[in-house]
Amino acid sequence: MSALLSATCAVPAVGAVLTAALPAGSTESRRRTTKAVALAVSAVTLVLAAVAAARFDPHGARYQLTESYSWIRSFGITFSLGVDGIGAALALLTAVLVPVVMLASWHDADPEPRDAGTEAATFESRRRTQGFFALILAVEAMVLVSFYATDVFVFYVFFEAMLIPMYFLIGGFGDRAGGPDSARQRSYAAVKFLLYNLLGGLVMLAAVIGLYVVAQDQGVGTFDLQALTSAVADGRLQLGGTAEKALFLGFFFAFAVKAPLWPLHTWLPNAMGESTAGTAVLITAVVDKVGTFAMLRFCLGLFPDASKAFAPAILVLSLIGIVYGALLAIGQKDIKRLVAYASISHFGFIIMGIFAMTSQGQSGATLYMVNHGISTAAWMLVAGFLISRRGSRLIADYGGVQKVAPVLAGTFLIGGLATLSLPGLAPFVSEFLVLVGTFTRYPAIGIVATFGIVLAALYALLLYQRTMTGPVKEGVRAIPDLKVRELAVVAPLVALTILLGVYPKPLTDLVNPSVDATLSQIHRTDPAPAHPVTASSGGEQK
Repeated sequence: MSALLSATCAVPAVGAVLTAALPAGSTESRRRTTKAVALAVSAVTLVLAAVAAARFDPHGARYQLTESYSWIRSFGITFSLGVDGIGAALALLTAVLVPVVMLASWHDADPEPRDAGTEAATFESRRRTQGFFALILAVEAMVLVSFYATDVFVFYVFFEAMLIPMYFLIGGFGDRAGGPDSARQRSYAAVKFLLYNLLGGLVMLAAVIGLYVVAQDQGVGTFDLQALTSAVADGRLQLGGTAEKALFLGFFFAFAVKAPLWPLHTWLPNAMGESTAGTAVLITAVVDKVGTFAMLRFCLGLFPDASKAFAPAILVLSLIGIVYGALLAIGQKDIKRLVAYASISHFGFIIMGIFAMTSQGQSGATLYMVNHGISTAAWMLVAGFLISRRGSRLIADYGGVQKVAPVLAGTFLIGGLATLSLPGLAPFVSEFLVLVGTFTRYPAIGIVATFGIVLAALYALLLYQRTMTGPVKEGVRAIPDLKVRELAVVAPLVALTILLGVYPKPLTDLVNPSVDATLSQIHRTDPAPAHPVTASSGGEQK
């Protein structure tokens, strides 16, 4: 039994404890040591996640590198880990983004310059830096366990536990450009994030307990995902129409809050708007992906009939989210809230691809999870660099940035073009597959969803026009261009956006077998073409 997956999860968890326990960072050198240790831990985690992805054989068993350790034996709970192609891709995405976020957030936990030499600075410098980077590592560890867990109860525990470090990252280390009322706004955003997701988690807990009770009554008393899905597939576990639908809704509600799906999305703009740019990336590019991932792994795998029954309704909600998020993004005055509403629109595409239940749709949705994480991280982090220079999140405070900081403006443009799914950039491949996959089974929904692309072009290009072009505004003239550290943050994200846009095959090869297995579980095949091609008789022209 390999211990690679548990090691991948344990390294950031141990690193979080080690980072928090380092000597108080009352000097710049100690703060620098803390950051270096945390960055090194994230780099080791990236290596281990990459090794796990490389060792995964797409043509082998669905779950590989499996581990199982007895935990609560009387309830059939084991700390079980295993990776499929989708989990491997998303775990690798997480491991790539965390060191990038750390580099981008290098000074986000430093004392404010105006407090230098004061009692406030001494207080902040003692534990603030350690706490910030330790919380990032804690989030990484819990997200990785969620992507690798093959025990329903273990997944639930870490699905909920990641809310705690995220709450402190949002409320305790918010955006310094938020104005005089920023502390109250951060607190509101953090509490709203926690309450929404805790409510979803409580509903899911009831469904998890209900699933166990029903399974135990039928002789399948376990939380092991593989055993449960196998029992559902061969008929040993028959949940029944009403019970299955109720359990599905319990799981789906929690995942839809986390995703976030309209109308359960309202916590996201507040959380992303009041967070640092790095924390905002963790929210939308890492933590929220657990929700969409879990829809594929748990909702479809455990409740295939209920998934098919609710698919049309979920597709309508996704479609509303696509259009609604894009329209509100167009009307935003705050840069970070614009990116947040754009993400709501993108998550609508992801969920639409999942519940279209076609191979193209689900492959596209999985690619979208990865590609959205990369492109939105680039867009948001460059926006964060811009905001930290000007000290304002308001679009109206900018203009002519490309004349004083051309590299910053150029990378911001690439992030925006990726967001609107420009051909040749990574999100285009995913969005195209989602739309094609949806159209083959639900043509009306596929057609309306294409308007989301037009709206995305509007909000992305209008943002660039208003902030980067035109005359240089007062307060923008002194903005410096990207520095070496910031280029090191943006360069790999831009490179991946382009690489996966022109050559997505390694990623599709990794995830497609898992997509096929999911469709097989729910007994879905791709619709036959409406006008099948027939061979002409004798090759004659008519």
